[in-house]
Amino acid sequence: MWDIFWQETNSCGRVKAMIAFLEGSILSLRSDTVVLLTGGIGYRVHVTSFTLGKISGEASIRLHIHTHVREDAITLFGFLTEEELSMFELLISVSGVGPKMALGILSVAEPASIRAAVVGKDIAILTRISGVGKRTAERILLDLENKVGSISDSLVQSATEESEAVDALSSLGYSASEIREAMKHIPPGMKRVEDRVGALLKMLGRKK
Repeated sequence: MWDIFWQETNSCGRVKAMIAFLEGSILSLRSDTVVLLTGGIGYRVHVTSFTLGKISGEASIRLHIHTHVREDAITLFGFLTEEELSMFELLISVSGVGPKMALGILSVAEPASIRAAVVGKDIAILTRISGVGKRTAERILLDLENKVGSISDSLVQSATEESEAVDALSSLGYSASEIREAMKHIPPGMKRVEDRVGALLKMLGRKK
């Protein structure tokens, strides 16, 4: 089933339907979209490569939805968690950052890592994305500085170490979704980048 809320758009009383949540059967998957059947209607939803990797093989899913409205199109963007949705909406609030770029950032890094990068002023995690140059990355860090909340120094350090490990594995041909999923199984006490890369390689099926 799906959930719709209504939002006032102007002083004339015109309203538009905004989809906030979808649950249904997967009809098809493409490189960056999923077609979701719910209530007899198929919705094409843009998702991150990480989400595609997670839902591959699933019969049905639930997605938190951002409805992006322009004069010539209404586009749906879907996320597995509310945290990802919130970070997506923060990212597109930055001047020069569109939905496609925001999806690219969330494909590579989870919300906690992005928040840590903002607090630690580490642009490396952002400039890894195609189309995100140094100036855009710096603008994201500046604009989100007062919006992401406080984060411990240990989390900032952990995000830096994670970024270095992701760089190493990306150079070996692993996808962002594969790396993000494997990262969840790294023991919290494993700090050295070399140790993390070695453990990740074992999980990903390749010997160091």
